[in-house]
Amino acid sequence: MRWRMLALLFFARIALGFQFQTAVSVGGDLVTAFELDYSEVGILIGLFMAPGLLLALPAGASGRFLSDRMLAVSGLGALALGGLVSGLGQGPVTIGVGRLLAGAGFLFATLYFTKMIADWFEGREISTAMSILVMSWPFGIAMGQVGHVFLADLFDWRVPFFAASMYCGLAAVGVLAFYRPPPERTVATGRSSGRLNGRELQLVLLAGTAWGVFNAGYVAYLSFGPRMLEELGHSPLQAAALVSIASWIMIVSGAICGQVVDRFGHRDLILIVCMASAVAALWLVGTSGAGLAASLLFGLVGMAPAGVIMALAGEAVPPARRAFGMGVFFTVYYAIMAVGPPVAGWIYESAGTAGAALAFGMVLFALVVPAALLFRFVRQRDGPDTSRKGIG
Repeated sequence: MRWRMLALLFFARIALGFQFQTAVSVGGDLVTAFELDYSEVGILIGLFMAPGLLLALPAGASGRFLSDRMLAVSGLGALALGGLVSGLGQGPVTIGVGRLLAGAGFLFATLYFTKMIADWFEGREISTAMSILVMSWPFGIAMGQVGHVFLADLFDWRVPFFAASMYCGLAAVGVLAFYRPPPERTVATGRSSGRLNGRELQLVLLAGTAWGVFNAGYVAYLSFGPRMLEELGHSPLQAAALVSIASWIMIVSGAICGQVVDRFGHRDLILIVCMASAVAALWLVGTSGAGLAASLLFGLVGMAPAGVIMALAGEAVPPARRAFGMGVFFTVYYAIMAVGPPVAGWIYESAGTAGAALAFGMVLFALVVPAALLFRFVRQRDGPDTSRKGIG
């Protein structure tokens, strides 16, 4: 049953990446339609993540009053509504309002999808399950990279927002109709506390930083990888298709990476190799004729440890304080994600080439390594880890 629930939530969570990718894929159309610059498009992209700065902690607390299923469905509903508002927008302000609404839905959906899978896989293959769940995000983005560009070329920039909203609505119906909570079982529980000690706070901040810069680097690749390929002579559709290859591949490589770390350990070494590969892949994007090689390297190795990095949050705080700890984790993540795209857009506008924005992405990926190494140092410095869960 738990694998069926994972499959259901995987396909529902695809909606999150599919809706997020709308503004990325039609960014050029928005520049033309509303005379925006790319830093302003970056702001529209980043607005999707902005609600998490204020809502991460309240979202975690709301589970006291409503079921996980209803909160996840509400999040999917807000994603659908936000996409409709953006698609009907007559200017960047309305599009931005829609992005904010969809972003609030994203927060609730991703938080409670994660919790639902954690409940089903408690103590059983949790790392593998989380790696698979996390890969639904690039799956949705890969769908959007090709599908949104195709729809925008065939119709106009509004249709991708409507298509993503339709998928979000269908996902909400599916979760409402078919999701079931895990059977009651005996678990060690305690009164939830919002107090983190100094060690736990440091670990959560480092975990959130690693996850945030990792995802911000990924967005830089998604946003400016196609533009770099266009500068090298590819058509927009060809460039989008080449870049999307990485997102398709990482769906498989991510699950494999989680299994490797669970079975053999050496997490830090694996992260170093993978982040070095991500940096190399972004550099290769700007090399004529190397677009396919860059995408393969990025998907097979560079993005493979997504689930492993996400699992740091679970290691940082013991169960009694994990809800509040996850709220802090997501607050840091959302802060980085709200700032990263506008900075990348500003760099692109200032330099006049996508290669400069990709260089910023390289820096972001490189920062994952010191954050992860500091996480290990703090955990070992202050004694044995009491919250270790599924990572070698």
